[in-house]
Amino acid sequence: MKTLFTPIHVGNLTLPNRIIMPPLTRNRAGVKGIPNELNAEYYAQRATAGLIVAEGTYPHPTGRAYTGQPGIYTDEQVAGWRLVTDAVHQAGGRIFLQLHHGGRLTHSSLLPNGVLPVAPSAVRPKGKAHTSFGKADYETPRALELAEIPQVVEMFRYATERAVVAGFDGVELHGANGYLPHLFLSNLTNLRTDKYGGSVENRTRFFLEVVKAMVSINGGNYVGVKVSPWKFLPNDIEEIDTEAIYPYLAKQLSLLGLAYLHVQLPIVTFDNQPDAPFDLAKLIRPNFQGVMMVDGSLDREKAIARIESGDTDLVAFGRAFLANPDLIERLRIDAPLNQVDYNTFYTPGTQGYTDYPTLQQLNAA
Repeated sequence: MKTLFTPIHVGNLTLPNRIIMPPLTRNRAGVKGIPNELNAEYYAQRATAGLIVAEGTYPHPTGRAYTGQPGIYTDEQVAGWRLVTDAVHQAGGRIFLQLHHGGRLTHSSLLPNGVLPVAPSAVRPKGKAHTSFGKADYETPRALELAEIPQVVEMFRYATERAVVAGFDGVELHGANGYLPHLFLSNLTNLRTDKYGGSVENRTRFFLEVVKAMVSINGGNYVGVKVSPWKFLPNDIEEIDTEAIYPYLAKQLSLLGLAYLHVQLPIVTFDNQPDAPFDLAKLIRPNFQGVMMVDGSLDREKAIARIESGDTDLVAFGRAFLANPDLIERLRIDAPLNQVDYNTFYTPGTQGYTDYPTLQQLNAA
């Protein structure tokens, strides 16, 4: 029987367990988006994960979503990430990088020359952006011109190329949670009448072009994809034809020989997050012929049940990994977990970042 601790082949890697550290935004890369030794320490502490997927990283300055977010565009950013990948590999770990274009979920103050955020259509999101001067209302984005779209696709191709140089074992496309690729999928945020809007085939076109561009650098084994069907209320994104678009998208992604497909399930700790009318993992599983990962506030028992049922091959633990650098050992022996300090998610420095104790440290104390 498969368990959380059964090894598995993912892309070009053999993972010693099926417990994944998913991308977790921490905003500790400074104003220039350059990872540093503190980031390297944080990821290396968690190298016992089957796989680490490093936090969402902008592929181009016009795709930056937050202050303090890392990039993979400049030589300095690549060198910073090399510190991280070297530290993780020296600790025996494996690490992918998530490529993340903010789309409309950013602010002109974070972008070069104060340009407006871009999206498939000029639909303003609810909520506020995190900027260097505090929270600010989201702006109405500028709809991408048809002639611009190949340039945006190229951003992801180039970022994948840079990730190879930075020493990553692979890359993941953030195609979820209301960011740019996801915006093209929803007919509530994609109002286009050209070849990128309207039908399911048209609305998935940009998404698939981006994935194919990423695959072109180092093959499908080097690329994972994250999706979040149904609703993601904090980022004001939802769909009305989930049951049509995701099986189609999953089938098309299957043809590319990807490392994995990462499915974000509804996160129960978000206020007013609605229950999906169907099991999203079961919706996608029959349509994707490859390794699948689920993510969504699962505890140990629920994760074991998902693996044993065959619904998924990998399970991601987000906040648990944030607060427990030795999460693998704690899950193995069913030990208590450290509690998450929500107040230090996005603050600078070591507090709530690299200072969570391991079981060994607690026992020694």
